[in-house]
Amino acid sequence: MLDALFQTSILVSVAAATIRISTPLLLAALGELIAERSGVYNMGLEGMMLMGAFTGYLAAYESGSLWLGVLAAGFTGALMALVFAVLVITLKVEQIVTGLAVNLLGAGLSTYWLRSAFAGDGKTPTIPFFADVPVPGLSDVPVLGPILFDQRVLTYIAFLMVPAVWLFLFRTRYGLIVRCAGDNPKALDVKGVKVAPVQYAAVLFGGLMAGVAGAFLSVGQAARFVPDMTNGRGWLAIIIVIAGLWRPYPVFVAALVFSFLDALQLQIQGVGIAIPYQYMLMMPYVAAIVALMIRRSRTSAPAMLGVPYRRE
Repeated sequence: MLDALFQTSILVSVAAATIRISTPLLLAALGELIAERSGVYNMGLEGMMLMGAFTGYLAAYESGSLWLGVLAAGFTGALMALVFAVLVITLKVEQIVTGLAVNLLGAGLSTYWLRSAFAGDGKTPTIPFFADVPVPGLSDVPVLGPILFDQRVLTYIAFLMVPAVWLFLFRTRYGLIVRCAGDNPKALDVKGVKVAPVQYAAVLFGGLMAGVAGAFLSVGQAARFVPDMTNGRGWLAIIIVIAGLWRPYPVFVAALVFSFLDALQLQIQGVGIAIPYQYMLMMPYVAAIVALMIRRSRTSAPAMLGVPYRRE
């Protein structure tokens, strides 16, 4: 039975699924990376993704436009991030507690509005979703073509965001300011740069990316919304940032590793290997715990991550 896993067609299928599954994790993790490099722990990522998934689906369902759904999801994520930023940056409320509250808010609001918008059992009708977009001339390349060049538009955007975030953080003046806000905000303040607006912009960007990541789940993959459909991906994105040592390319690799484990467990169930599916479902989360144990040192983290800045 294990031989079925090592057929070329199966391996290509697992690799292509890995790329697709990594899309929401990568989008959310890159946004969280910018927020954390500015010194703010956005622990409300799960709730922002969930609200993005719901509003993205609702906007696409009502308007008939998938891209309008993506815009609505990004706006919703940024709006929730603004609430979070006011609490933790301006009012100095404890960041982890605030993040947990945002997660509860996202779960509660999405379920309430789902039942309000779709009476009865709350089941949502299916809608069209983003189709695969083959890259001309490259999608026909054996093996690599179906894996890398026959994916959805949001997947291509997520992958292009990796070098874009790297260039921003390490090759631009504003990226230097963001990193300085996370490592030494007092020095930034002495230079005459206000820390709070820098952190606000970083957190809002993180919320926008989380909303778009949620939209990928509802309008880019499932074509419907169901309660709690993020299924812990917001938490995984936070762990991916830690496992990736707060740098874009290692974050990219970590997202692929978690996605590969998810794709593998789906394939193992598909070929009928006699392993209880519950064990297979646990694989990405067990890997997350192992990653946290390995990366328990905070030596690579921004020095002032999670510490509210108070001007003296």
